[in-house]
Amino acid sequence: MSLQSVKADLARRAPELTVIETDASTATVELAAAVHGVEPGQIAKTLAIRVKDEVLLLVTRGDARLDNKKAKAAFGGRPRMLGGDDVEALTGHRVGGVCPFGLPQPIPIYVDSSLSTYDEVIPAAGSTHSSVRLSVSRLAELVGGEWVDACEPPAASTLP
Repeated sequence: MSLQSVKADLARRAPELTVIETDASTATVELAAAVHGVEPGQIAKTLAIRVKDEVLLLVTRGDARLDNKKAKAAFGGRPRMLGGDDVEALTGHRVGGVCPFGLPQPIPIYVDSSLSTYDEVIPAAGSTHSSVRLSVSRLAELVGGEWVDACEPPAASTLP
């Protein structure tokens, strides 16, 4: 049902986008990056967070980590990740397929500035075997996302 809700949502709001369904799992950042032949940062992961009494979604690059200090400044309180059952109840998507599309009700969605490193990103599409490729600007436009600085990308490699 979750994959279908994403397909219906994108067909209505972004008919130019195609949901990519794969035989191989894309349930983790590493698996998705391997399947799509991209670096992990280009996978757009969606985090479900509670801050005080509000729940929200944050779309960030796959290899970034939520930074408590930055997130507290961005959202006005200490962020707490939701558990798997709560994520599914909120989004209609199981962990491994969570995305900002096809949601059962409006949820505040934020886009982390770490994603701006990439022109194109690949978020999940409602299941552990589905994704969609789109530009970062189109992603932000579709989700009505407000840009925030709440995550820490990995440190730059220091090769000799």
